[in-house]
This record gives sequence, structure tokens and C-alpha cells, in this order.
Amino acid sequence: MKIFTEFKEFAMRGNVIDMSVGVIIGTTFAKIVQSFVDDVLMPPFGLLVGKVDFSSLYINLTSNHYNTLSEAREAGVPTINYGVFLNHAIHFMIVAFVLFLFVRQVNRIRRPSGDPLDHMKQKMCPFCFSNIPFKATKCPNCTSELTIDENSEPRKPTKITIKKRTG
Repeated sequence: MKIFTEFKEFAMRGNVIDMSVGVIIGTTFAKIVQSFVDDVLMPPFGLLVGKVDFSSLYINLTSNHYNTLSEAREAGVPTINYGVFLNHAIHFMIVAFVLFLFVRQVNRIRRPSGDPLDHMKQKMCPFCFSNIPFKATKCPNCTSELTIDENSEPRKPTKITIKKRTG
């Protein structure tokens, strides 16, 4: 019985449920894209290139002649169905483009505002403890000189300890 409890915990996690919803939506989306390619996009494209139905384009690998792909399939003849392949390739390109647009938007939303390397381009002034550009030689806040003489040691900030009152 412990295995059923573990499976229930696994199945009810947020990631598994989100993934299953994504698979269902993706399957439905694939049917919509397939219909778009087969019923909307390819007929006008076939008309432009000479009234060709791409789904019926094939190469017969035998010496017998068949008028349509369905006749060749009924006869059990080996064929290379390059028209169906073209439909699937266009289907893939549409799905890949839509997924690219989706991932691009998600990345744009997730992207942090500002420069992620900003903390590496700044340093702390040892006198007033404000953030200043890394290459600064004079602090814009306290006007302290930040250049270090070759003979002198760099000045270290004063350490302040705050103790909690007892009693």
C-alpha cells in the first residue's frame, strides 16, 4: 500500500499536473496545425504551383502504373510518399515557429530588469560605503580619493559591531 501512497504524492505534484495539461493542449494544438497545413495552407500553395495536391505526390517503386496514391496503397505497392513528407515538414516548421515565439515571450518575461552583471561592475567606497563604478578614482558621494599610492597601504573600512543589550 505504501507504493500507492508514493504514486499518489508523485502524481499530485504541481509539475506532473502542469506537464499533463501541457501534453493535452499540445496534442490539440497539433491537430489544429495539421488541419491548417492540410486544409488551409497547402491547397492554395498547390494551386500556385500547378493544381497539385501535395498529399497525393508519390514515387512508385514498381513497374506497374497507378493513377493515385490510394490505388497504389490498396495494391500494396511500395511507394515513396514525398508529398506527405512535405506536408509533415511544413507542419513541423509551423509548430517550431510557434514554439519559438512562445519561448521567446517566456524568456522576455523572465529576464531580470537591469544588467545582471551590475554588481560586478561596482565596488564599495572604503570611506562612505556607497556603491561606485569599479574604475572610479574618486567617490562621487564623499569626494574621497580612491587612488592608492605605491608606498601606502589601502585604507580598510572601520569595522562596527552592534551588540544586543542583555538585562
